[in-house]
Amino acid sequence: MLEFCCGFVRSGPGWLVFILVLWGPVAGGTNVIIQRDAQFDMTYYDTVTSDNQTIYSYNHTVSRNKMEGVRVSVELLSESAQSPVLFVVRQKQAVLSFQVPLILRGLYQRKYQYTQVGRTLCQTPMKAVSEMQFFYVDVSTLSSAGIHYQLRVSRVDSFTLQTDKKFSFNATPSQPQFFKYVFPDGVDTVIVKVNSQKNFPCSVMSIQDIQCPVYDLDNNVAFIGMYQTMTTTSAITVQRKDFPSNSFYVVVVVKTEDEACGGPLRFYPLLPDELLDAGNRSKTLDVIVSPAINSEVYVMGMLFCFGIFLSFYLLTFLVACVENKRMNRKREGLLNPADTSPAETASLLGKAPVSPYEYGSFADNGSTLSSEAMTDSLASTDGNYGYMDRSLESVSRSRQESLSSVEEDDYDTLADIDSDKNIVRTKKFLCVSDLARKDKRILSKKYQIYFWNISTIAVFYALPVIQLVITYQTVVNVTGNQDICYYNFLCAHPLGALSSFNNILSNLGYVMLGLLFLLIILQRDILHNRALERNDSKALECGIPKHFGLYYAMGTALMMEGLLSACYHVCPNYTNFQFDTSFMYMIAGLCMLKLYQKRHPDINASAYSAYACLAAVIFFSVLGVVFGKGNTVFWIVFSVIHILATLLLSTQLYYMGRWRLNSGILRRMLNVIYTDCIRQCSGPMYIDRMVLLVMGNIVNWSLAAYGLIKRPSDFASYLLAIAICNLLLYFAFYIIMKLRSGERIHCLALVCILFTAVIWGFALLFFFQGLSTWQKTPAESREHNRECILLSFFDDHDIWHFLSSIAMFGSFLVLLTMDDDLDTVQRDKIYVF
Repeated sequence: MLEFCCGFVRSGPGWLVFILVLWGPVAGGTNVIIQRDAQFDMTYYDTVTSDNQTIYSYNHTVSRNKMEGVRVSVELLSESAQSPVLFVVRQKQAVLSFQVPLILRGLYQRKYQYTQVGRTLCQTPMKAVSEMQFFYVDVSTLSSAGIHYQLRVSRVDSFTLQTDKKFSFNATPSQPQFFKYVFPDGVDTVIVKVNSQKNFPCSVMSIQDIQCPVYDLDNNVAFIGMYQTMTTTSAITVQRKDFPSNSFYVVVVVKTEDEACGGPLRFYPLLPDELLDAGNRSKTLDVIVSPAINSEVYVMGMLFCFGIFLSFYLLTFLVACVENKRMNRKREGLLNPADTSPAETASLLGKAPVSPYEYGSFADNGSTLSSEAMTDSLASTDGNYGYMDRSLESVSRSRQESLSSVEEDDYDTLADIDSDKNIVRTKKFLCVSDLARKDKRILSKKYQIYFWNISTIAVFYALPVIQLVITYQTVVNVTGNQDICYYNFLCAHPLGALSSFNNILSNLGYVMLGLLFLLIILQRDILHNRALERNDSKALECGIPKHFGLYYAMGTALMMEGLLSACYHVCPNYTNFQFDTSFMYMIAGLCMLKLYQKRHPDINASAYSAYACLAAVIFFSVLGVVFGKGNTVFWIVFSVIHILATLLLSTQLYYMGRWRLNSGILRRMLNVIYTDCIRQCSGPMYIDRMVLLVMGNIVNWSLAAYGLIKRPSDFASYLLAIAICNLLLYFAFYIIMKLRSGERIHCLALVCILFTAVIWGFALLFFFQGLSTWQKTPAESREHNRECILLSFFDDHDIWHFLSSIAMFGSFLVLLTMDDDLDTVQRDKIYVF
């Protein structure tokens, strides 16, 4: 016995544990130590008391080329043990200890006991090709009564996982499993997938470095490495650079409770120290380790992403060249008419005969990308709001004046001007000329504020967002908690510190196409200003008035949507989903404002009021995400506000702003009802407007009722659906009324409409695939994960990014070109609807 003790003291750091095991019984009286030479794969039935303890001695030859695991399995056979049995496994460079019954804690300090325990021993590093290793299993207890137990130590032949080979195993909370994987030559990144046919019990998959001890219990598995909870699917991408030993452990632990995976939570025990029966929490799982994509796939993905959007730049350039060539031919035909007299040529252009010099000035301004830049509102240079007869020279002089001396309020203060507004805007049939009377300089200055305001908002919004998502990514990398971010883990390709580079890269389209749209608008703006400098009567008196401030704001919003969506996908989760939706609300709102501005330039909302309303929308979006889930009071308040806002906006649009919300509003409403409905039954004066507003109210009231009844958990998407439905309704009404008024849609605009509709259809198809959702727990979200479907690099959501950015760009082009057919039509012949 002395030789054994001395030998053990020389063997390593396990001597301290051995002395502590012996100290209690020796101090209390006689202690019997039994040492046995034990064999692998044999089951030992024995009894232990406070007066004796048993030491099982094992040895085996370990080869560096063939690593095998060792697993210790223990079962307590005595039903009511007064004290637990302590098992201490002493290895050359590691010590593993556990008690049976094993007590594991859940939420609210619940205690679960397990009488069957199985643990895999940690592998110590080897220097020689092969060596003989010894380890000892010490069994002791402080119970005076004998406790029966069962011990079995077995080899795990499949301890080392093979690439692309599936391995099945069972695990319980007290019998976790872990396996070793070694990176093969030429493979720098692998993806570890663990699957199960059962959702519950909830489990955890962890990736840990090759070191002792291995943290493989529910209460310590999150201490080191990367980990994520799972129901049926789990996947973690592992890079060689993160593991200096070129190998790692795959640890699978079954949790004591299912609450972390969205499962039910048992009733809280009445007695705080009561031990709960965990029941059957065995789970069968499969693990497979596959090589991830290589650097060539990264390069192909990036080239594809850049190439597909650069092709739009090339296509735009080709269209501009073709259109410029066509206009040059047209100009040559006007300058050198063969069979047409000057009077006939002028009549074809809808104007009086002019000199060839004037023909040349007009033709210089034409192209498909600049067709809308041919017209402008007829401006007024003095305080009068009505029409004025003035020469082109006075127009030229007025445009030379400083914009700083002109304010919109200068035209809206006098009582007679206000009276004139009431007369003009309450006409039964309005033309664009009735609502395009303000000085063009004033309106240009007014609508440029949209661009400058959204640029300022973008800077103040984006900087803290970028800082926050960098912090998120740092926390994920440092803690290893893969439950923080809701990726599609089956198609999440890391690059540097980023965990899912492909989801970030696919947002490039929003930025590039937003920039392209700004360049197109800039060209139109320049050509339009040149036409105004030449005092071109077409630009001054024909077509829809050209104001480009909202277009600039739309292009900026599209670029910011790409930037903030990329920031959101750095670490998508419940707390930062607003980053991905804020500028979607902006885009929807700006598109509606631009559509309304086309035929109502004088009475469109100012930038300040528009952005204030959009800020209120985002405010309610945050409230809905935080407090809306299952909150009846919130949904009642929101539905009431939604309906009231719809009614107020309807009234504003119907009366063209010529009404006031004050203490006499109820009296005026009753008077209208009595006069038009009771005293005499008369229809609405503005039938077209009434049809639109009735349809809009039906849609919005239906959406409000749906929200109040169903209470969708994704409030941000619900709010975005309201904005999109209203935009589509107004756009459809605009197109129908345009055709009903005898107007045409040019070929380019028609192509844009059809192309955009098709792209939107495919985009929504991929959007509703739902690869992840932060409305559920991270483990439940991973049930929706799918493999990459494009170039082994992009998933369904990436394709949604591609298609939706193209569709948004196409939608902007539709708004830009849909009224190009009116560029040669006098404004007093263009109807307002």
